[in-house]
Amino acid sequence: MKVGVDIIEIERIRRALSRDGFRERCFTDAERAYCDSRHDPAQSYAARFAGKEAVGKALGCGIRFTWKDVEIVGRPKPGVRLTGRTAAFAEKVSAGAIDLSMTHSREIAAAICVVAARE
Repeated sequence: MKVGVDIIEIERIRRALSRDGFRERCFTDAERAYCDSRHDPAQSYAARFAGKEAVGKALGCGIRFTWKDVEIVGRPKPGVRLTGRTAAFAEKVSAGAIDLSMTHSREIAAAICVVAARE
């Protein structure tokens, strides 16, 4: 079993959201649709950003992945869908089930990920 954790200031993501291309580079269409539907989209974007970072850390690839290769799916309990190079890396390291938990306050978003060994 491997664990990854990440925490980020929501204001940092709020600033990034004002830059051209950030949303499209880091989030899938479905993630953007969900976050943009929320009262304060920056909170949801920040939680997902932290979630992606936590997944990368738990897999052992750190942040060397394509942002959209790690998609946060589902509600209310978030799930993770891997595609592309990140899915190939997970296969290479025999990653099994991925469990993710995310949270945010007004100022901070955090996520923790546990990746089981494939049986």
